[in-house]
Amino acid sequence: MELLRSNLSRVRIPEPTTRIYKHECCISFDTPKSKGGLFVDMSTFLAFGRDYVGWNYEKTGNPVYLHITQTKKADGEDRPSKKPTLLAIGLDGGFDNNEPQYEEVCEIVILPDNVTLPFPSVELPEKVRLAVDTILLAEGAERKEQLASWTADKKLVSKYATELQQLDNCVAVPPVGWKCAKCDKTENLWLNLTDGTILCGRKNWDGTGGNDHAVNHYRETGYPLAVKLGTVTADLDGADVFSYPEDESVIDPLLAQHLAHFGIDFSSLQKTEMTTAERELDQNINYDWNRIQETSEDVEPLFGPGYTGLVNLGNSCYLAATMQVMFSTRSFCSRYHVDQCLKEAFSKAPADPTVDLNMQLTKLAHGLLSGKYSAPVLEKDNTANAANSQKQDGIRPRMFKSVIAASHPEFSTMRQQDALEFFLHFIDQVERINSGTPDFDPSKSFKFGIEERLQCSSGKVTYNRRNDYILSLNIPLEKAVNKKELAEFQNLKSERAAGGKELSADEIVRPRVSLKDCLDCFSAPEEVHDFYSTALSARTTAIKTAGLTSFPDYLVLHMRKFVMEEGWVPKKLDVYIDVPETIDISSMRSYGIQPGEELLPESAAGDGEQSIKLLADEGIVAQLVSMGFNQLHCQKAAISTSNSGVEAAMDWLLNHMNDPDIDAPISENKQNPEIDQSIVDTLVSFGFEEKLARKALKASGGDVEKATEWIFSNPSAGTASDMDVTASSGAAVDTLMPDGGGRYRLLGFVSHIGTSTQCGHYVAHIRKDGRWVIFNDEKVGVSKNPPMDMGYLYFFERLES
Repeated sequence: MELLRSNLSRVRIPEPTTRIYKHECCISFDTPKSKGGLFVDMSTFLAFGRDYVGWNYEKTGNPVYLHITQTKKADGEDRPSKKPTLLAIGLDGGFDNNEPQYEEVCEIVILPDNVTLPFPSVELPEKVRLAVDTILLAEGAERKEQLASWTADKKLVSKYATELQQLDNCVAVPPVGWKCAKCDKTENLWLNLTDGTILCGRKNWDGTGGNDHAVNHYRETGYPLAVKLGTVTADLDGADVFSYPEDESVIDPLLAQHLAHFGIDFSSLQKTEMTTAERELDQNINYDWNRIQETSEDVEPLFGPGYTGLVNLGNSCYLAATMQVMFSTRSFCSRYHVDQCLKEAFSKAPADPTVDLNMQLTKLAHGLLSGKYSAPVLEKDNTANAANSQKQDGIRPRMFKSVIAASHPEFSTMRQQDALEFFLHFIDQVERINSGTPDFDPSKSFKFGIEERLQCSSGKVTYNRRNDYILSLNIPLEKAVNKKELAEFQNLKSERAAGGKELSADEIVRPRVSLKDCLDCFSAPEEVHDFYSTALSARTTAIKTAGLTSFPDYLVLHMRKFVMEEGWVPKKLDVYIDVPETIDISSMRSYGIQPGEELLPESAAGDGEQSIKLLADEGIVAQLVSMGFNQLHCQKAAISTSNSGVEAAMDWLLNHMNDPDIDAPISENKQNPEIDQSIVDTLVSFGFEEKLARKALKASGGDVEKATEWIFSNPSAGTASDMDVTASSGAAVDTLMPDGGGRYRLLGFVSHIGTSTQCGHYVAHIRKDGRWVIFNDEKVGVSKNPPMDMGYLYFFERLES
C-alpha cells in the first residue's frame, strides 16, 4: 500500500470529457476477455494488453494500472431474439449479437514489480478509489465514438412541408382498395401530397418493387412530397414520407393537415405496409445474397495467419473488404508487419497512439496477419473440441476506423460507404504519412501514370499526363456477348408484364461483357468537341486516345457499375463482367510524342482564346435547376467547371454553397481569374501538371485544398475542352513510380450487392496459398465458386517476367 501511496502523483481522476479506453488495447486487439486481461494506465487512461503494458511503462514511466479481466459466465436460458429497428449491429435497436455474459474482476497493479492490490477495498487511497470508480462508470471512448457516429436513422423536417401547395382538384382518397394510377400494382404505393395521385414506388435492381411511376411523376410535375400508403396510422410519427428533391425519408409536421385535404381520416387507418426503413431492414435480413456471400455453399472455415476476419462495426463491410485485400499485398504486409513490429510503431507514436495512423495500421496488420486472433471458438452448446468449430471471433477495427475517418466526415458515420472512395482516401492518407520516407511508402505500388493524346484537325498533337491509383472503366453494354439470350429475355419479360406476372430470379438474364472490351473502351479513340486549338486559334473537334505511361505493381480496376440517369437518379448496371485470372495490358503502354508528330504551340497571353467568353451550358444549368438549386449558382457552377458535365458542376456547387460571393453577378473577370503563381507552384509540388493545377484553382476559387479535391473528383479534367494545350514530351511522370511488364494475375476482388454504393453489402474474395478465400466480415473460408464476374473493384498483381 505504501508503494501505491508513493505513486499517487501518477494517478489522475478522469474529467467528464476525458477519453477513457477500457475495452481494447490501443496497440493490439486484446480486450478484458483476452488472456491476461487489460491494463488501464491511471494517468493517460489508455489500455494495454498483458504483453504490451510493459512497453508503456518503459515509454512513460507510469506505474499504476487498473487491471480488468472478464471471464465468461455459464450460459443461462436462451434469450429471445428481438426484431431490429436499426441498421446496426450490437447497438440498442440494432441486430442482437447474442454475446454471452461476462463476470468482471478488477485489481490495482503497480509496475515494474507487478504488485497487485484488490479492488474494491476501503484500504485503497480515496484518490485511487475515485479514479477507478470513474473509469468503471464512464462510457468507454470506443463506445462513445460508435454511438456518436450512428446517425443514419435520424429524419429531418422537410423544407418543402410547411409551404406545400395542394391542388383543389376534389380528389378524395378511399381508406382501402388502392391501386397505382398507371399500372396494376397494389403494393408499395405512394400518395403524392400535392395532387393526390396514387402511384407505385421505385423498381428494385432485381426487378421487384414498383415501376418507378411515383418518382417519374415527380420528374414531370416537380411535386416534392409523397407518403407511403399503408404506413399511415393514428401514430403519424411512423408514417413514411419521402421528399424527392431532398432524396430522403423526412418528417412532415403538417401531415395530418395534408392528409385531411384528400379526405383521409388517419385515426381510422391500420398499418399494412412497411416503411422504407423497415423494408430496407427486411431486405438486409431476408434478401438472398447467395452468389456473392456463397451462403448456399458448405464453406470450409479457415484459421491462422492471414485468415482473420473483421467484425462489422455497423455498415463497415466496405472497410473490411478493402483492408483484407490491401493486407494481402506484399507492399502493405512488408511495410506494416514484416518490416515494422508493434513495439517499433509504438515507440514512434505520439502520446496518444490511438490517433496515430502508422500505429493503427501496424496494429491492424498484426491483428490480421499474426494469426493471434484467428482461432476457432466454441459456440453455445457445442461440446466438441474448439478445433471443430465453424467460427472465429475476428477483430474489431474501431481505432483504425476512427483515425482513418478523422479527415473524412462521411467515413466517421455508421452509414454504408463506397468502397472505391474509401480505397482512394486510404491510399491518400498512407501517402501523406509516408511523404518523408517515399522509399517505404506502400501506396506507390498502386501508382501509375496515365497519358492522354489529343490531335486536333490541324494534325498537331498535345499530351496531357496525370498520376492515378485506379483505372476506372466504362462498361460497354453494346459489346455484350450474350445478345441473343438478352433478346429472348426481353421478349419473355414483355409477355409476363402483359399477363400481369413477374419473372422469377432464375429467369432473369443479365448482359455479359468481357473485361477486354472494357479495357479497349478506355483506350479507344474518342471525340472531344469544342476543343480550343492554339494552332488554329479556334475551337474544333479533337480526337483523344489514352494509355498508361507505367505499369504498377498492383493494378486496381474500377468497374463503373453506378451511373446517373436523367434527373440525377443513380442506377446500378445489372451486368456481369467476364474476368480472366490473367491479363496482359502491354498494348496499353503510351510512349509520349512520336517521331513525325508536331506539338500544338503554346498558348500566348492575349491570343484569340482570351476573347472567347465562356457561357454556361444550358443543359447542365437546366438539370441542376430541376434539382432545386438557384439559377445563378448553377450558371457559376457550369462556368467554373468549364461545362465539363453535371457531376463536376454538382461537386462545385456542394463545395461552394457558402462562398461569400456565391450570389454576386457573373463577370468576365470571374470567368478568367488571375491565379497566384505561388499557389500554382504549391499544387505542382504535389505532382500535378501546371495546366491542370491552374484549371483546378480556377474551378475552386484559388483554394488549394478545394483544388486538390476537385482534381481527384474529376480524373478526366485534363481533357476538358477549354484546357490550354501546352507542348509536352517524354513519357515519364514520376520516377518513383514502379514499372514493369504488362502481365497481371488476379489477386482479389471486392463485390457489392445492393441498389447503390450507399447501401447493401461488400465482400472480398482473395487468392491465398493457391486457393480462393472469401472474407465476409468476420467469416473466413474456402471459396468454392468465387463470383469473379460480379466484382466492383478488381486487384491485379503484376507477374514478374
